[in-house]
Amino acid sequence: MKLGNILLVGAIGAMVLNLNASERITYKSAKSSSSYYQMAVQVGENIAKKSNNNLKITIEESQGSVKNVKEVKKREGNYVFTTPPVLVKLALAQKAMFKKDKAEDYSKIRSLFPIPYLTMHMVVSEKSGINTFSDLKGKSLLIGKGSFGAKEAKKYVDLFGLKGEVNLIGAELSGAVAALKNGQIDGFATSGSYPAPNVIEAAASSKIKILSMSDEQIAKTKRDKLIIPAGTYAGIDEDISTTTLPVGVYTTTTMSEETAYKFTKAFWESKPNLEKQSVWWKAITTKNLNMFNVKLHKGALKYYNEIKANVPEKLK
Repeated sequence: MKLGNILLVGAIGAMVLNLNASERITYKSAKSSSSYYQMAVQVGENIAKKSNNNLKITIEESQGSVKNVKEVKKREGNYVFTTPPVLVKLALAQKAMFKKDKAEDYSKIRSLFPIPYLTMHMVVSEKSGINTFSDLKGKSLLIGKGSFGAKEAKKYVDLFGLKGEVNLIGAELSGAVAALKNGQIDGFATSGSYPAPNVIEAAASSKIKILSMSDEQIAKTKRDKLIIPAGTYAGIDEDISTTTLPVGVYTTTTMSEETAYKFTKAFWESKPNLEKQSVWWKAITTKNLNMFNVKLHKGALKYYNEIKANVPEKLK
């Protein structure tokens, strides 16, 4: 075979290999005991299937939304992560837990799509005698370690006039259900989307209550109100008023436009199947895009334009 033909065949072969090559994506989610880790597994499996395994998703456990954002500083390639939009806003403004960082470290963050919102659950054992937040005085509450839910639970305890009056335990939530059942703690706080797996487990293994917030208390938190319907958890026969916070899936500009397009498209095309797997997916539509406060990745925007979604100008 002539040299020219050999080179041509080699070039064509390289092109075929490139077309068939799969993209590897790291999806940084949440702690393995949370509903968000379960969501990540669902998303990863469905996107891989919808893309005919051209997108291979590796789910990584996380120590919390703040750390997910902070990892942007050192991650390259196809790094995908979940976090509430407010944390991205704080990172770009160098405020709170990001005040020592550089704003430019986070300037490459881009939005992809929304996922079910964080929902605060303040779970207590029935035998603890706790019926309202004021009853937490002198009691023990496991709040987790380093997560958004842990910070939120501590904030609520302080806001509701119980600062220093509740024994807040900063241990991992993975042991919360067993500790509650064994009477080692009076309650625990978790911020997973409802129905939350650890709360389902707690309700199935012992008699529990979920504390409801008054409108006045919710106003103090500066979060949105959400009602967990009666019957969501075993033994809970009344609606629960609590707080919620939007959560989104993000990547960075180091992801290619093509990969971001395929990833976003595969997610939305998988949503009917996701809804069959878990009820929480039904609440998510493209209308939720308005929760984002950083621009969409160009690849994601291409998909939304393609399906004629109503994309806010601030995201373009």
